[in-house]
Amino acid sequence: MVRTFNTHNIRKQQELTGKYWDFSPCVGKYAGEHFKVATPCCWESHPKFAGYRGEGEYTTTFKTGGNIRLEFKGISHTAEVWLDGRKIAKHYNAYTIFDAVCTNLSYGEHTLTVRADNRFSEKSALHIPNDYMSYGGVSRPVVLEQISDVYIRNVHVTPYKADGKWKAKIEIYLENTKGNKYGDKDCFKINETENISENNRCVSDGENDIKNSENRSVDVLVKVAGENLILKNIDVEKNNIVKAEMEFDNINEWTQETPELYYIEVKLLRNEKAFDDLIDRFGFREIKASGKEILLNGEKIRIKGVCRHEDHPQFGCALPFAAIAADIELIKDMGANSIRTSHYPNDEIFLDICDEQGILVWEENHARGLSEENMRNPNFEPQAEKVIEEMIPAHYNHPSIYIWGILNECASDTEYGKECYKKQFDIIRKLDTSRPCSFASCKFKTDICFELPDVVSYNIYPLWYHDTEPDEYLDDLYKWVQNETKGVGKPFMITEIGAGGLYGYRNNYDSKWTEEYQAEALRKQLTAVLGYKDCIGVYIWQFCDIRISDEWFGTRPRTMNNKGIVDEFRRKKLAYNVVKEIFNK
Repeated sequence: MVRTFNTHNIRKQQELTGKYWDFSPCVGKYAGEHFKVATPCCWESHPKFAGYRGEGEYTTTFKTGGNIRLEFKGISHTAEVWLDGRKIAKHYNAYTIFDAVCTNLSYGEHTLTVRADNRFSEKSALHIPNDYMSYGGVSRPVVLEQISDVYIRNVHVTPYKADGKWKAKIEIYLENTKGNKYGDKDCFKINETENISENNRCVSDGENDIKNSENRSVDVLVKVAGENLILKNIDVEKNNIVKAEMEFDNINEWTQETPELYYIEVKLLRNEKAFDDLIDRFGFREIKASGKEILLNGEKIRIKGVCRHEDHPQFGCALPFAAIAADIELIKDMGANSIRTSHYPNDEIFLDICDEQGILVWEENHARGLSEENMRNPNFEPQAEKVIEEMIPAHYNHPSIYIWGILNECASDTEYGKECYKKQFDIIRKLDTSRPCSFASCKFKTDICFELPDVVSYNIYPLWYHDTEPDEYLDDLYKWVQNETKGVGKPFMITEIGAGGLYGYRNNYDSKWTEEYQAEALRKQLTAVLGYKDCIGVYIWQFCDIRISDEWFGTRPRTMNNKGIVDEFRRKKLAYNVVKEIFNK
């Protein structure tokens, strides 16, 4: 399953996953042997590879020819891709989309091989041993598309309200297969001896039945909410971004209570005949940081949220639609209205469901707990910045995303770290001015970066990592932000709070790690935070217990982060009903 709705009516699209592929580990006991695995998947879900760290090759075949585009929604955590034995792409990061375009491909059967790698090394600044698991595999869908000499790469819709009417700025990104790919910049350097073009294109032998037209101009037809707009004679050799603005009547706004969604359909035409299309979905809503509040369509929002990792004991990070939907139903039943993606961009299907269910999403790039030393890795800045450059264009239209986050608990207390934060916020604001941005800090009274974000956000753990009462700790922290930092007057929220609890572990002493202790700690924590008038909301750490890297923190019981409100199998702990009671007040 690629999305929860159809993204093309004209362009031929085929999911290559959703079936068995051949898998072969490259090292270890079973090196060179072949296994049938259902994709998308993490190889850790296979009985023989639960702890496998290394490279693994996934192979499938398909029949096609002409100009094709292969889109990879997520390969964990680095990928090299071959088509018929020829390398066509290399990508770093498990959680962002990349593609490869092949022109003039001969018709017939073709072999696609993906080599995934979940090893840690100095080349990888973001995927490091951490308080969550770095899985390996083809963890999100792979899609094959048949394209022409020109195709639509993306469309961005920015709705806004002016003079009492809803309007929308529309940007359409066109791709010319003879030109350079929009926005391409590979931060995972390719060896110079490897014959891969910089823009992930390969040209195979064979004839292409889609002849490149002498006329390099196209017409662009846009349909939104019953309104049509046609843009004539767009020269695709000179202009790959087409901009327009539209005005609408009788619009239903996207709100959390009534999450109304609209489709935008863009078609490319020559001689009045459509040859390519792209359909996406958005909502008419505005998000603004105003004073100490965040406003949704002019109304204050109150965040009652949970942090959620993509992690499941059966599926690893490759959760299927039904498992994602079940998570969101549990979260809604708990009374939560928002989810923070911890600590990386999430699957598009998750975002689609949040759009449909009216769940606000804090989505962030991929970095957790990095010290200044970690951030001085020469690969850190290009890799972290590339995640932002891939995340925002891919997820721009999701109305559920109300804030972009970066660099969870990194070196925001150092001057070098501050430079990194500034560069990343600059990239976000270049790509998207319609949403506020923030970062989750854990630097108690030492953070020096609060002039940079629109929202000040803190991770705090009173009654867990220290015994301070939550109301005292929060008040002390907030007054410091207002009186001694450049975060004064900005919206303020708590992005992590919680305590550990082992499912089924109870005693009469309410000692740490019991369900009783966790439930009571959360009661005090949430009561303090939601009762604090200058705090706009809270995210509980976390929704469910998750597996962590064996290499990271061996003292965590069960090699798990056990602060979930439910355990890894989604069984409710005592804390669940406590949270439900407080969130539903």
